[in-house]
Amino acid sequence: MRFFKRLWKRISSLPVHIVLLGLCLIWILPSLGLFVTSFRPVQDINESGWWTILAQPKGYEEYQEYCAACHGEDGSAITQADLTDPELVKNYRRSFTLLISLNREIDGQVHMSDIPVPDEITTATIASYMRRISGIEARPKFTLSNYIDAITGYRGNSTYLADCESGSQSVDIYCSLRDLTNPRGMGRAFINSLLVAIPSTLLPILFAAFAAYAFSWMDFKGRQWLFALLVGLQVVPLQMTLIPISRLYAQLGLNGTFWGIWLFHTGFGLPYAIYLIRNFMGSLPHEIFESAYLDGASHWTAFTQLAIPLSVPALASLGIFQFLWIWNDLLVALVFLGGKYPVLTYQIGNMVTSLGSGWHLLTAAAFISMALPMIIFFALQRFFVHGMLAGSVKG
Repeated sequence: MRFFKRLWKRISSLPVHIVLLGLCLIWILPSLGLFVTSFRPVQDINESGWWTILAQPKGYEEYQEYCAACHGEDGSAITQADLTDPELVKNYRRSFTLLISLNREIDGQVHMSDIPVPDEITTATIASYMRRISGIEARPKFTLSNYIDAITGYRGNSTYLADCESGSQSVDIYCSLRDLTNPRGMGRAFINSLLVAIPSTLLPILFAAFAAYAFSWMDFKGRQWLFALLVGLQVVPLQMTLIPISRLYAQLGLNGTFWGIWLFHTGFGLPYAIYLIRNFMGSLPHEIFESAYLDGASHWTAFTQLAIPLSVPALASLGIFQFLWIWNDLLVALVFLGGKYPVLTYQIGNMVTSLGSGWHLLTAAAFISMALPMIIFFALQRFFVHGMLAGSVKG
């Protein structure tokens, strides 16, 4: 009987597991595809999807059908017509030149023998595959070129690495380093995002910690009303204040400066930050603080020695929320910084030109933008649940 109960319990929970698995796949598969695509050469991206990375290159099947019987699987079976020889394959850069050769008689016999001559499209595919196996258009399955091109802001016809080689065929290190701060690249934007996100994350946490302690453990007139006002400020849409604050910044000379965006993010991050930390600090055991006060501890001592160390989970989770919000913000950065100090969210859109070229760099640019938030989230994920439930459980 117990066996059937356990079996029924597992069967009844199966739909939930299937739904969760489906949701995970919906999120993981596009991310996996984007990740794989970011390491593929641009030619492969244009020719096939990311799911073909384990398949043979384009033209392999056509070559096996029409040419492998005589020239061998690798193209080197006939010494006089070695398809791995670049000098020979250079004569067949276009499909019509290869098609002429396929229709020509060799020693009184038809070139293709009993095999039908392929059409022009198939011939072009075979010619492309021949250039690949001969080394003329050799390309690896995976490359870092997309990332380097995105970081340096390169939009050439080939790749930054290909056009930045020294006479010894090795990559010139100086050539790569000198463009890391190129305004068109992600390297400069990454630095700007750090300059925006780090102060805009630390300042609200610092001020909110002081305010949360005051609301939790200091008795002053109007405390509850002031806290209720702070909670109510969370419903104010950010977009409503962009115009008046932008006009104020214009008078103070703060438009287009880091100080302006730091103050804006700090001001709009404080209501939620104070609410979150206050709920956490208010749930700490009263006996600890009462004992500290009886021993002669000041509020400063209780704040630094008790409240802050005990509130690390809430502070860390708040840091995650605030950092992710600012790092992924586009609207505020666009209004108060614009193109003067482009951040990652702004620069990603500039990767693609008005004619649509360079779109393959978006895959690498997206992961450059995602890298740091993912590292911070996974490093502090043990505090994430604490932040979600801050103050909801007493004791």
